[in-house]
Amino acid sequence: MRYLFSETEPAPAVPPRGEVDLDQAYAYPEKAATHSYVRSNFVSAADGAAEVDGRSGPLGGEGDRQVFRTLRWLCDVVLVGAGTVRHENYGPVVIPPQRREQRVAAGLAAAPPVAVVTASAALEPAARLFDTEVRPIILTCADAPADRRAALARVAEVVLCGDSMVEPGAALAALAERGLTRVLLEGGPTLHAQLAAAGLLDELCLTVAPLLAGPGHKSITMGDDWARPVPLRLTQVLTEDGSLFLRYQRGQCGP
Repeated sequence: MRYLFSETEPAPAVPPRGEVDLDQAYAYPEKAATHSYVRSNFVSAADGAAEVDGRSGPLGGEGDRQVFRTLRWLCDVVLVGAGTVRHENYGPVVIPPQRREQRVAAGLAAAPPVAVVTASAALEPAARLFDTEVRPIILTCADAPADRRAALARVAEVVLCGDSMVEPGAALAALAERGLTRVLLEGGPTLHAQLAAAGLLDELCLTVAPLLAGPGHKSITMGDDWARPVPLRLTQVLTEDGSLFLRYQRGQCGP
């Protein structure tokens, strides 16, 4: 993997393969240690499709998997919507022993929990997500059926973040209260759009795969129309095997 562009550290035009330190390339800003900082990670085809046959996995190669793992290893919590948990058959975050030691030395938990946003609490307590040493966090609302919430409370921490819906700001505040400020959002497109529209998305990490998926696919944002677009600033471009690894931060382009 090599740099094509970095806003902070200009790289040679063609640096040697493997020179990029992904930990450094995707380091969180200092403010993320004390204030909620939401980073999303998505992969899409060159025509904007975020899935093939309902899954994002077919779009990503080894470089995307490296970035995916690195972002998980750097965060405090993985945030995801319930639909993505079900469709992708989510499990707990796996951290290799050496990385666990590095995380602890850096003041992080050995492994980050998965936090799931679900207004209905419609998750199966026997799902592989809950087979973990780190209890997941269920971010739900008061209108979710009490029996579902009670069932999930036996395998996870259940937190109410609104009355009839999960309020994005309340969900992030609940995570921050638990010291989970470095938030990695992995989907789905509807939750991604809600956070971005609410001004709560700080950074987008986007892998662009060198293929066309064709018409009729989901994009990385779905749901209700926005009042206005959300401006982003390109801060980094990496490449490997024809894929582009783009890092955007919220804000206007240019000086």
